[in-house]
Amino acid sequence: GASFKRYEVYLCILALFSKSCIMPVIHMSINKSQFITVAEMAKMLGVTRAAINKQISEGKMPAEKVGRNYLIPKTTLPANLQERIRNSQKEVTKTVIEKSHHHDLDFEKELWAAADKLRGNIDVSEYKNIVLGLLFLKYISDAFYKRREGLEAMTHDTKNEDFYVKDDEARTQILETKDFYKSVGVFYVPEKSRWEYLQTKTMQSDLGQVLDKAMEHIESDNRAELEGVLPKVYTRTTLDSSVIGELVNIFSRISFDHDFDREKDILGRIYEYFLGQFASSEGKRGGEFFSPRSIVKLLVEILEPYENARVVDPACGSGGMFVSMAQYLHDYGKDASKLSVSGQESNQTTLRLAKMNLAIRGLSGKIELGNTYYQDKFPHLQADFLISNPPFNAEWEPSKLSDNDPRITLGMPPSGNANFLWVQHFAHHLSPNGQAGFVMPNGALAVSGKEGELRQKLIGQDLVDVIISCPSKLFYNVSLPVSLWFLAKNKGGDRFRNRKGETLFIDARDTFEQISRKQVIFNKEHITKITDTVRAWRGESSSAKASDGQRKKLEYKDIPGFCKSANLEEIKKNGYTLTPGRYVGLADIEDDGISFEEKMQKLSVELREAFTNGRALEKYIEKNLKELGF
Repeated sequence: GASFKRYEVYLCILALFSKSCIMPVIHMSINKSQFITVAEMAKMLGVTRAAINKQISEGKMPAEKVGRNYLIPKTTLPANLQERIRNSQKEVTKTVIEKSHHHDLDFEKELWAAADKLRGNIDVSEYKNIVLGLLFLKYISDAFYKRREGLEAMTHDTKNEDFYVKDDEARTQILETKDFYKSVGVFYVPEKSRWEYLQTKTMQSDLGQVLDKAMEHIESDNRAELEGVLPKVYTRTTLDSSVIGELVNIFSRISFDHDFDREKDILGRIYEYFLGQFASSEGKRGGEFFSPRSIVKLLVEILEPYENARVVDPACGSGGMFVSMAQYLHDYGKDASKLSVSGQESNQTTLRLAKMNLAIRGLSGKIELGNTYYQDKFPHLQADFLISNPPFNAEWEPSKLSDNDPRITLGMPPSGNANFLWVQHFAHHLSPNGQAGFVMPNGALAVSGKEGELRQKLIGQDLVDVIISCPSKLFYNVSLPVSLWFLAKNKGGDRFRNRKGETLFIDARDTFEQISRKQVIFNKEHITKITDTVRAWRGESSSAKASDGQRKKLEYKDIPGFCKSANLEEIKKNGYTLTPGRYVGLADIEDDGISFEEKMQKLSVELREAFTNGRALEKYIEKNLKELGF
């Protein structure tokens, strides 16, 4: 067809540019932004990948081998093809910028699709810091502009005794006074770090240096909050400066005509959405900095945080647990800024993501760098809420702990598995009426040996409040089944009814929505079903957000196959295992009104028909084999 003829013409041109066939195997330090993949070339020429690979193997198209795949150097392509690549990048940006419905919930998906398309061959873990750093820069610039507008209006207001000035020079001095920004929780942004300035540099080849300098200037003017936090990776990245410029243009689309409250919400949503997409792209590594949204939401809905609460996450990742806690308060008409947040994270890069995430959401708190096993950064903290998704089944070194470590109240966990070190750490940091909600691998529910003894002691202290077993595939590209554990320090005298000696078991393994072959989620209905079950058991009313009107009284009852309230004696009879399936039993089968005899009669007829068809098929196959000489 026409597309193949066009392809042959391109190949002829390429042959003139190529002096060799397959180039040597390239090193890992290669600037991948200077290459395109076989798939990208095939799509551009309108042919199959097999056709491109054939031309490469025959030496008609230059390429460099990376593992089992090939990359095609852009510099070996004819000028018109190189121009098409540049134009396709600009088209991605144009598509997003021309969209007028950026208020929609799908806006973050459009931005992600555009940003991901511009990524090319850059490693996801590197691209993550580039993109999220730009998003943060956009946020603090716009917050600065919003405050600056307010200050300027006050300097012109003759009724404002504190700020009104006639002189333009004095007005400028007020607008550039850092304390007038920091006093209302806004970062001061120096001139060469402001988004409007950066937009003028998107066509420059040294844009990477400009961005790194912008990050340095912001840190310098906001040392207490941001020193060492912002990514300064734009000079050393192999991503072409023109692509970074297109990213700046794309993110410039995020604006709401000076309605910064709305913009702040969308920026936070975009940041969280991008974190989730990067986590999915990075696979198992992604779980180290991002917990799936539906799991976090379920944890928060059951914990029910309140204003002025002290919240801690000793394995805080990118801070998603804190963000979800704040969102819960906001949804119920409460002041999210009144949360007291404390977090610990062992990975420096992830720590930066967390600090930027909290800043975008307007949350302040203390996030410390350190390995929680050996360095408890908040040794005296007694939290109202602990929420966490710690590393699973990790090896650690008990010899590094002191003999009188106050966290070890049940006994020393084995070196091969730190799960019950985490559990003890969580319990240690609860206030007298504190609650904890966290994720654990299912193995911790019933493991024997030393860990089994530690679990028995935990149960004996009557700390286990609720256990929920979850479906597989809730985490990105990891099928490991998990459970949610909820501890309560004072089951006899906290906010809820007296639950001393009781534990609620919920089996939610069949409660999920499949969103892809590799992943499932809890949807809104699932979360409501589970949380209302917990609330009914605790003697509460149903969930009702500020705009939903009246809460309704809930009544708890055991549901076979789903939930069961068990006492300590029952748990003891089950060998101190906490597997919900051991307690909830099997779901009742609904009676369809058809007798057993009728069902057997029908099944017998169907079975005999299947036998008959099977014998006929067997004879047919034998006949064909004989005709073939076998």
